[in-house]
Amino acid sequence: MPEPSDEDLMARVAQGDRMAYRALIDRHLGRAVGFAQRMLGNRAEAEDAVQDAFLRVWQHGSRWDGAKAGFRTWFYRILTNLVIDRKRKPRTDPLEAAGDPPDPALDPEATLGLNRTTEAVAGAVAELPERQRAAILLCHFQGLTNIEAAASLSLSVGAVESLLVRARRALKERLAAFQGG
Repeated sequence: MPEPSDEDLMARVAQGDRMAYRALIDRHLGRAVGFAQRMLGNRAEAEDAVQDAFLRVWQHGSRWDGAKAGFRTWFYRILTNLVIDRKRKPRTDPLEAAGDPPDPALDPEATLGLNRTTEAVAGAVAELPERQRAAILLCHFQGLTNIEAAASLSLSVGAVESLLVRARRALKERLAAFQGG
């Protein structure tokens, strides 16, 4: 028996089905936190934003209209708006600025190059203007189509494609400097 689609689960959530709600969370939590963390640059803030987004899915499930937007599109619109709101708030998070302690199980020499590349890409993405960053993250990291990303960002598909072109160009320039240095 095939797994129910997000839309089938969401229709059940709108009727108060907690098991369907749990299934949606299980299916989308990891990727949603990854998206929010890339947007916010902070794991704790990302987890809070995703929690708020899923809470809104539960509270406002009856407002979802599957004829207007698929679940992912609707969910990422909610999450993107929450993330942007959080980015605009002043930060008071000195403990988080300290970062995570290094994992003693990792071999520093073996992961040094990967860490530098990951940091360079994350830094380059973080420097993008907000809408370009959101478009890149939704399309390339979250796997949304340009149509879904456009709906999530309340933009036209052409506008999202334009954002992606500019973002890719900026990333290419920033990362070319990294590769050369």
